[in-house]
Amino acid sequence: MWNPQTYLAFADQRARPFFDLLARVGADSPRRVADLGCGPGNLTEQLIRRWPDAVVEAWDSSAEMVAAARERGIDARVGDVRAWFPEPGTDVLLSNATLQWVPEHADLLVRWAGQLEPGAWIAVQVPGNFEEPSHVSIRALADREPWSEWLQDIPFRTGTVVESPVRYAELLTDAGCSVDAWESTYIHELSGEQPVLNWITGTALTPVRDRLTDPQWQRFRAELTPMLDAAYPGRPDGRTFFPFRRIF
Repeated sequence: MWNPQTYLAFADQRARPFFDLLARVGADSPRRVADLGCGPGNLTEQLIRRWPDAVVEAWDSSAEMVAAARERGIDARVGDVRAWFPEPGTDVLLSNATLQWVPEHADLLVRWAGQLEPGAWIAVQVPGNFEEPSHVSIRALADREPWSEWLQDIPFRTGTVVESPVRYAELLTDAGCSVDAWESTYIHELSGEQPVLNWITGTALTPVRDRLTDPQWQRFRAELTPMLDAAYPGRPDGRTFFPFRRIF
């Protein structure tokens, strides 16, 4: 279960890659825009503002996220992106920080490229930080007893979750696309107690939380905290710098 409020705790920092991605989309008057992995809908609202005449469809696999999006007035629906097919007139397909949850997403991109009409845009951003201490620490702890008993099937068990920008460029070029691929590392300035733990609680730790009881969850967090503190030491002024790589 996804918690929209936990996810939105870092809404400004999480939104920066979305706006960097959207800025490179050159569609002037799209007829239909698909937001796959819309989350709580705060960024879907930006698509509606940019293209007020377009039909904007929003999908997310989380019922909690879709409910939050609907509270914003967005016509969102619960659905797996693997089951999505473009409606006629779909000129923009955007997926922000979603496809890393889908192991076969590279195949999906190629499929969508073949299904969309000529001139359509595919805009995708995925995290590329799965070899950073935040995720390495989760995997290392999940492999220990007693956690391995309950967490053996969590996502991101290895660091090979997403492809390199070059590989995405090759796949989409071979699928007939003109490709602009790049990566950026954002240095997020966080504050407060256990800021990195709070950040990943809203994303990477979601499947861990789902598999544990409340007491187990609190114990897991307690064991993970010193690992993150060692990897991301806080400054004397109370700030913590959290590097986060993104692939576009």
